[in-house]
Amino acid sequence: MFTLPNLLTLGNLLCGCTALYYCLWRGDLTTVFWLVAAAAVLDFSDGLAARLTGQYSELGKQLDSLADMVSFGVVPSSVLFRLYVWSGGWPEELLPGILTASVALFSALRLARFNIDETQSGEFRGLPTPACALFFVSAGWLMDNGQAEVNRIAILTASVLFSYLMVCPLRMFALKFSNYSWGGNQVRYSFIFLSAAALALWNIAAIPFIIAGYILVSLAIALVCRKGAAGASAGD
Repeated sequence: MFTLPNLLTLGNLLCGCTALYYCLWRGDLTTVFWLVAAAAVLDFSDGLAARLTGQYSELGKQLDSLADMVSFGVVPSSVLFRLYVWSGGWPEELLPGILTASVALFSALRLARFNIDETQSGEFRGLPTPACALFFVSAGWLMDNGQAEVNRIAILTASVLFSYLMVCPLRMFALKFSNYSWGGNQVRYSFIFLSAAALALWNIAAIPFIIAGYILVSLAIALVCRKGAAGASAGD
């Protein structure tokens, strides 16, 4: 139970639980952002540690999804609700509460499907939950530091849109390398380079645009592949 990968996963869960405290009781979305960012690093590290040490287990797989559900599902939903209230909404309203909670609900569906879908080793089906969470917690950081303002309609629309993106059939490229050559990894290397440049120039403000860019690039790749497949079928 207490292997290195599992301890890293528990660290992810601890970050998520602490982020909930800072969001719901302290209203400190700056700290929430850093805790979710730390959870994302630990989420990446537990898989890396499992590969390096050979400590794969079914328990670790399930534990990882449970930790992700808190850090990348419940936390961003809580941030969305906090932002809705900050933008002038009433916390007693039922429909906005349901819509902001949809991110947690669809994160659960996304994570459950990932556990049983054997086709997501080299690419994802739908938006990964860490990407969704980082989009919203970085937006929370920007609002908490007076660098952005978002109205209630935009918050609720984003809740619905990202909920759909997590369970949609769109294939999205993963930053997983089977080898480190340029051939076959052009999209990954280009995305990493451009994301690093954007972070260096605009810091945390770049993160929502990086996530949006990730979605758009994945959509463009899917459209090109579909057009290529249609052309091949027509040629046959």
